[in-house]
Amino acid sequence: MSDERPAIETWTERPTAGRFVGKTVIVTGAGSGIGLATALRVAAEGGRVIASDLSGERIDHLISEYPQLDLVGVQGDVSSEADVARIMEATGGKLDGLVNNAGIMDDFTPVGEVSDQVWERVMRVNVTGTMLMSRAAIPLMLEAGGGSIVNVTSEAGLRGSAAGSAYTTSKHAVVGLTRNTAVMYGLEGIRCNSVAPGATITAIEANFASQRAAARLGPLMQAVVPPPASAVQLAASITWLLSDDASNVNGVILASDGGWSAI
Repeated sequence: MSDERPAIETWTERPTAGRFVGKTVIVTGAGSGIGLATALRVAAEGGRVIASDLSGERIDHLISEYPQLDLVGVQGDVSSEADVARIMEATGGKLDGLVNNAGIMDDFTPVGEVSDQVWERVMRVNVTGTMLMSRAAIPLMLEAGGGSIVNVTSEAGLRGSAAGSAYTTSKHAVVGLTRNTAVMYGLEGIRCNSVAPGATITAIEANFASQRAAARLGPLMQAVVPPPASAVQLAASITWLLSDDASNVNGVILASDGGWSAI
């Protein structure tokens, strides 16, 4: 699926100097797109960022491209417990924030057509990966007396008309995990919120492998989906929730979608 409508370009990023000074934040999927923009925003605002991505090449490029920023690169797959342990080890035992951004798209197949391979891989990365990272982060945050987790869900986590069965189910699950985490740990100073992006300019490809999905969802998307946002715009939403500016916000699913969820 492609969207040739121009992005809204009237917005200018305005970093808040010092907002993350003294804080260590993990950003997964930091090699490109929303994760890259988020990692750079946190680091530009004074934070130490553990930047993780499945692609070691992307992480190496990020570190070499921004030597002035406090970035620690870790190649890793969030669906692997061993890799999650290595990512956590890079924190040195101090963790203030976690952005669970790593995720993969499906092929838009409905439940009557979805393959085991697509279903299991999407669920493993998007749901189990988010759980594994959060499960490993919670003890460090409890020890520190608090922390902030931001899970990246999707417009597909709010409705049934934005993706295939696997991706839609996975992102609804992330919404549930976000809310449960907020309830379970909120009284101990750990906030957990989620950002639900709409159409966003990233490297993730979304292709229809189902004629049924193309016929049903294609016209809906062309009719109602707002112009795509930039990854930097999404990073602004994520870092606000991550920061102390949102200290009274917990268990919220923030739609950063140009108004799509209001239609």
